[in-house]
Amino acid sequence: MEHESLRVRTVKRTSVSADAGAAEDHSAQTTQPAAGRDDRTRIAGGGRGVGRKRTSEVQAETMSNEMEDYLFDLNGYVILKQALSEGEVDELNRDLDRLFAEQPAPDQTKRKGYEAFGWSIGNLVECGPTFEALIDHPSWVDHIRRYIGGEDRPILEGSSAIFRGEGEASRLHSGAHKRRMYTQFRYHNGQFRCGEVNIMIALNDWHSGDGVTMVVPGSHKSNIIHPRFGTEANGPGGSLDVVEGAVEVLMDFGDALLFVDCLAHGSGKRVNPGVRRSILYRYGPRWQTYTPPSELMNRLTPERQALMNVSKR
Repeated sequence: MEHESLRVRTVKRTSVSADAGAAEDHSAQTTQPAAGRDDRTRIAGGGRGVGRKRTSEVQAETMSNEMEDYLFDLNGYVILKQALSEGEVDELNRDLDRLFAEQPAPDQTKRKGYEAFGWSIGNLVECGPTFEALIDHPSWVDHIRRYIGGEDRPILEGSSAIFRGEGEASRLHSGAHKRRMYTQFRYHNGQFRCGEVNIMIALNDWHSGDGVTMVVPGSHKSNIIHPRFGTEANGPGGSLDVVEGAVEVLMDFGDALLFVDCLAHGSGKRVNPGVRRSILYRYGPRWQTYTPPSELMNRLTPERQALMNVSKR
């Protein structure tokens, strides 16, 4: 049962929202999906492309970057409106439909203990040019560089597609109390120093009850573990529906969430019909390791190769 008095719902805005941010569970990202076409009807039509910047927008954009930095520092996340165009989202969904046909059924591939998480496709960047284009997408690559910080050249640490059906959720996890390498958040000498910064893209509209991402704002700086850790909220099948301080992320397709991984997060349980679709790319300082196959590296531009932390062979 949802505790409405404990939940703060986000309001859709046309600019960066201070009320939305996200992520998903590291340990559940190796499962594989079955088809999720039942939600495609919510993607077709009603979209909007990303327009070209006007000269009059330059000053406003600069102020927006300053506000993004403030909100990212304050809350641990920002929302990037219209990060992908309607055409980009449609192409990604078409390619995911193709991948669905090549994957085993979800009941054959879900990891024990994560049956209620949903389905996912790991190493998504290896699945074709559409996903390669997201490595250094202009809507967020500068944010990634800025928040990884300083001379620490960012690299891609992981990529996955996540699908959540009725009754599924992501448990409460992460948080500043972990103090692990990839759950670091620091600001020193005017520069951010984050151990991992993630971008999550909505491939269909996220409404209340859709199993949307939920976060605990400011928990990336918390010195005290959330009392809901160690309860059903972060156990198998857990969700953030009963977690005090958690907020729900409501987005339009093509919007993207930028967040530091040490933010305590998860999702609400999906109670609506259909399937929530999203893509998650993770970035970290170059001490992170990932060895992509040579076939992928041979296809990438030098700029994308640099983000993969491997020189072209």
